[in-house]
Amino acid sequence: MTAPFHSSFPSASRSFHSLRRRCPHAPSGYYRAASKRFLATKKTELPSAMSGEATKSARLEGQAAEDGGDRAGSVKQQLSKLFKASLSATVPDEPNIEPLVEVCTAKFGDYQCNNAMGLWSRIKGKSKEFRNPNSVGQALARNLPPSDIIESTSVAGPGFVNIVLSDKWVAQSIQKMLLSGIGTWAPILSVPKAVVDFSSPNIAKEMHVGHLRSTIIGDTLSRMLEFSNVEVLRRNHVGDWGTQFGMLIEHLFDKFPNWEEAGEQAIGDLQEFYKASKRRFDEDSTFMERAQRAVVRLQGGEVRYRDAWQKICEISRKEFDLVYQRLGVHLEEKGESFYNPYIPGVLEELSHKGLIEESDGARVIFVEGHQIPLIVVKRDGGYNYASTDLAALWYRLNIEKANWMIYVTDVGQSQHFDMLFSAARRAGWLPDSNGNLYPKVSHVGFGLVLGSDGKRFRTRSSEVVRLVELLDEAKSRSKTELKKRLEENGKIADWTDEELEKTAEAIGYGAVKYADLKNNRLTNYTFNFDQMLNDKGNTAVYLLYAHARICSIIRKSGKDVEELKKMGNIVLGEPDERILGLHLIKFAEVVEEACTNLLPNVLCEYLYNLSEKFTGFYSRCPVVGSAEETSRLLLCEATAVVMRKCFYLLGITPVYKI
Repeated sequence: MTAPFHSSFPSASRSFHSLRRRCPHAPSGYYRAASKRFLATKKTELPSAMSGEATKSARLEGQAAEDGGDRAGSVKQQLSKLFKASLSATVPDEPNIEPLVEVCTAKFGDYQCNNAMGLWSRIKGKSKEFRNPNSVGQALARNLPPSDIIESTSVAGPGFVNIVLSDKWVAQSIQKMLLSGIGTWAPILSVPKAVVDFSSPNIAKEMHVGHLRSTIIGDTLSRMLEFSNVEVLRRNHVGDWGTQFGMLIEHLFDKFPNWEEAGEQAIGDLQEFYKASKRRFDEDSTFMERAQRAVVRLQGGEVRYRDAWQKICEISRKEFDLVYQRLGVHLEEKGESFYNPYIPGVLEELSHKGLIEESDGARVIFVEGHQIPLIVVKRDGGYNYASTDLAALWYRLNIEKANWMIYVTDVGQSQHFDMLFSAARRAGWLPDSNGNLYPKVSHVGFGLVLGSDGKRFRTRSSEVVRLVELLDEAKSRSKTELKKRLEENGKIADWTDEELEKTAEAIGYGAVKYADLKNNRLTNYTFNFDQMLNDKGNTAVYLLYAHARICSIIRKSGKDVEELKKMGNIVLGEPDERILGLHLIKFAEVVEEACTNLLPNVLCEYLYNLSEKFTGFYSRCPVVGSAEETSRLLLCEATAVVMRKCFYLLGITPVYKI
């Protein structure tokens, strides 16, 4: 069910001021606006069969196993299956024990099972078969089913079972990936459908660096989940409704009485237009009264006001799409205006459940652990950020049937989301936060972008930095450095203008994204063009050049890699070959960890370490012309394939030529 299309708006007493984030349009296809709707004068009826109580908590692991297809899962998942069987055989009277398998950091193995100590504390005194944790570990190793994965096991200290992977199996796994595609290495997650709510600027305002972080992080999380075969609903919850539209519309009517004929030229620079209308609103009481009446007329559905509102939203969408095009980000808009018809019905449901109370003239939900309540209807009867978000959460649970709702905003909104989620749990919409039950919600907070002075990143005139200008400068600097590099090594004549342009874009935009994503998102980071465009160290430039060098090695060999995949074999005979191979096959579990913990920097760390391990391999293992050329070219190709997928997941375009 969706809300019907109406030509009228909620009554003036039900207006709300846009308190947060969020907006765009997409002639290019980057942005689809789904909230070009008009808000109903009466509430949208909620489907009785889909009330919050109908959303049942569940574990979804079985679904993940069924939907795995040709994917075997990560190495850790495959080892966990083996140890699950061993646990059942070792302690049949202790059901539901989950294997604890981790990458081994010592020199005794590649992976390690750490169940023995915990298991010993449960069975101590129940059986004479086990004398101590070490004996439990010995039994776990002994009861492992036969498998091509494991070369050998050993038990250390209090029962840690160390596992050495079979070199042959590692080599075959890489070769199968080359033949069948990197998709076979996608992790198997236990969630079928997720909503990722990100970017979300406000109509009539510029996108700034805060929106850059939300957009980049949200896009990467979406890409990783999509790669893991999760259905992702990319949502842009734009600020497209609120009292500010009264002043914008009246200012438009005053300055351009025939604004319909002038079109977008009447408004010009939307940011300056917003500032001018805001000055008049603050300084001119007569204009302020007219602006307030304009909100009433807009919400009453007067055609002239409605059309002006639509035009302002349309111009904003086009402006924002310039950013999305540069970043290669795709979203679907469902903004504040989309969810407004659902608010009365959602609040009525919460009232019937006894959650909403009167407090100082407002209607609120008291949340345990917080001194202030969650205000859902203001004293003047208007809705706010919380009422809209409750309606959006209800819609995502009951209409879109999402299992995981992920909200990507700055850490300053952590308290709001904590209260929102707690209210939803009180309503019975969500299971208790303890445990791994679905549906679930997550707030993905992030820190500030700082300037070189350690303060919030702004221009010299203390204005918010416009994202389009920021990205264009990154591309321009990248192009200057690229041309300089090519002129110095005498290769500039080999490049077309189009190649220069596209490579500069890939490096410039990629540098901005990677500089953000490589940091733990919770921390602040300093925006510095010189550092992010450096071709040494942990930067996108270094990694893109590393990928291009691998492609160059393969080209210079003169061999057809596609034929080598079919006819050749990978052999991990040297230590550096094995080190590289082991790192390659950990790709799936790294993506799984990054998805599970919503931390893109985990993938960045893996990518940088992969390039470092390849450098070690290439410096000590000759490739072209060596006796092991075929095997090593295939390792080069596997490294390039995994790097390209990492770039894709991070929203970065790979470079093949330097």
